Amino acid sequence: MEETRKYRKTLAACYLGFITQAIAANFAPLLFLTFQNTYGISLEKIAIIPLVFYLTQLLIDLGATKFVDKIGYRVCVVVSQAISAAGLVLLAILPELLSAPFLGILLAVILYAVGSGLAEVLVSPIVEACPFKNKDGMMSLLHSFYCWGAVGVILGSSLFFVLFGTENWRILAMIWALVPLFNVFLFLSCPIKRLTEEGESLPPHKLLRLPLLWMMIVLMICAGASEAAMAQWASAFTESALGVSKIVGDLVGPCLFAVFMGVSRILYGKMSTKLNLTTAMLLCGLLCVGCYLLASLSPLPFLGLIGCALCGFGVGIMWPGTISLSSQTCPKGGTAMFAFLALAGDFGATVSPTAVGSISGLAGGNLKIGLLAATVFPLILILGLIVLDRKFHKRQDKENVFLKKH
Repeated sequence: MEETRKYRKTLAACYLGFITQAIAANFAPLLFLTFQNTYGISLEKIAIIPLVFYLTQLLIDLGATKFVDKIGYRVCVVVSQAISAAGLVLLAILPELLSAPFLGILLAVILYAVGSGLAEVLVSPIVEACPFKNKDGMMSLLHSFYCWGAVGVILGSSLFFVLFGTENWRILAMIWALVPLFNVFLFLSCPIKRLTEEGESLPPHKLLRLPLLWMMIVLMICAGASEAAMAQWASAFTESALGVSKIVGDLVGPCLFAVFMGVSRILYGKMSTKLNLTTAMLLCGLLCVGCYLLASLSPLPFLGLIGCALCGFGVGIMWPGTISLSSQTCPKGGTAMFAFLALAGDFGATVSPTAVGSISGLAGGNLKIGLLAATVFPLILILGLIVLDRKFHKRQDKENVFLKKH
């Protein structure tokens, strides 16, 4: 009990790690129009910013399989928070210092994307390695802090802009940078255990030969895609469906989605000991399919908004649930497995919003057609869960037969 209590500080640091990720992912998009008006940057160039952010995270996810175990969790996670803080500070400074403001913005985004990518790879295995009994619940609760971080960034930034004006966004960037800066000191002093002892985890080349890992990668791609397709287009969908302003669209669309996603993760975190993870994920997958269909096919805008918001509840446990399933079915996966899963999730989150936009464009700008096509992602996830559940039960049956014989 005493050992578990001292890891509460580790848990708090990991919570702040996910809040830092939410700041990194959601703050700059709130300033896109400000960048356009202040620095005269075209929308075509501004569209590159989120692409660079997610591509940088993808590269870090991939590279982490090579260096994290060699350098160690503590050094890497402290660096991730320090770099995130530095990137947010430079976002406020570099555009003013450089003759090309857009280059300054990109350099800052790349820097905090490196920190965000490192945190994404490290925070989940750090919590998984902690001596808590209810690992599924703890993982779901951990990932809920990304949702609350996203809601906090959107609401907090909007309130700041109303009170002090959008022109003072640089001060707000400095304020948000205090979160990862404070977390540097938490990670420096909290206890951190390795997920597996040195030499026990499977090396990346052996991991990639496991069919089980590739099934998990498919699930993770679909989890990331199901989440991002709706999350990234929630504001535009709300604006077009309800005919509201950009500010209201940001608050109602992405915020409601993030709130329901956070509620889903907290509820599972509290009830995980009474629920079967695979069954819960299947039910959430079915809800997600229903929400995509409601949002894309409903003739009533209000029902479409309900579908958009409840989709957050449906996708809530997909990402942390896949991580927990991977840990259960492949306990020797180690840090490399978490890095591959983060890479897969980010890949899905990068590809799906682009696919929705492209399909909507081909359909004459009809966003509902794009969202209807995105239904394929939760459908594949449901199919993958069914296949995985059957294979896992078959393996358990074989092990039981072996034990009876011997």
